[in-house]
Amino acid sequence: MRGNMISGSLPSSLMNLSYLKILDLEKNNLIGIIPPWIGIKLTMLKILNLRSNNFYGHTPNQLCYLSHIQVLDLAHNNLSGNIPRCFNNFSVLSGIETNLEVQFSFHFDVGFLIVGELLVMKGREDTYGSTLGLVTLLDLSSNNLSGQIPSELTTLHNLQSLNLSRNHLTGKILNKIGDMNSLESFDLSVNYLSGELPMSLSGLNFLSSFNVSYNNLTGRIPTGTQIQTFNESNFIGNKLCGAPLTNDCVHVDKPDTTSDQKEDDGSHNVDWGLIISIALGFIIGFGGIVVSLMLNRSWRITYFRLMRKLIKGCFVMSFFVIVKPASRWSFF
Repeated sequence: MRGNMISGSLPSSLMNLSYLKILDLEKNNLIGIIPPWIGIKLTMLKILNLRSNNFYGHTPNQLCYLSHIQVLDLAHNNLSGNIPRCFNNFSVLSGIETNLEVQFSFHFDVGFLIVGELLVMKGREDTYGSTLGLVTLLDLSSNNLSGQIPSELTTLHNLQSLNLSRNHLTGKILNKIGDMNSLESFDLSVNYLSGELPMSLSGLNFLSSFNVSYNNLTGRIPTGTQIQTFNESNFIGNKLCGAPLTNDCVHVDKPDTTSDQKEDDGSHNVDWGLIISIALGFIIGFGGIVVSLMLNRSWRITYFRLMRKLIKGCFVMSFFVIVKPASRWSFF
């Protein structure tokens, strides 16, 4: 029922379709929350596609009961909150269940029909028919999801496409992301992720589509068989360096010649800060005394009397030092 103008919320009567394998309602006008009964009642689902609707609220943890799920596409909605940590319950995506259907088909008296599904992988939309049963995809992009990427996602060893782009995710990219060795498409662009790219990314040998642009990532791009083949635009909007970017990570320390100059000639290194501090202190102190004397008459009279006595005493002492022999005034 994709690509129609179906509105309203999902009817509860759908929960009676307990053997349903594919539910595709992409590109409609559906609203409301994703009902928890999808995970409780429709446990045989292999493909759940609710892309491009108006669903809001949190992603229900009950979806984790869909242990046979191979394609879960909730992109382009208004979902909020954290990514459920229980997604490691997906036994097909984690590799616990290996009995995959190569194709979805219906048999009739006059032949059979192969089911095709339009999916977005590696940044493009393609129709998968005879190989649909081999596709594994998790797409939560273009929502309002927040928080960190749950570490449980790294246990999805059979996942081929992971798209978490255009959300509000924070924190670091998981160090064990390299354990997802089946990844062919990985998109974390336009989030608020920070830290460095984990070195384990270099071990993703099947990766053919990769994008971490417009985050807060820093440091060197890991060197690997695949990472350096991607376009520079897949890394922009960060503070990364190294191939395939043009800015090199090599940092050359400039020799510190300041200490050598001080040892050679200390007269060339004038401490202007000290000089300015002394000058300001003198001006403020002297100015304070002058202003006080000008404003207070009794202080001014006392000050000049004291200065007169000091000048007179210095004159008398100088006279005795010059005229009398030094031995006569040894008590000084």
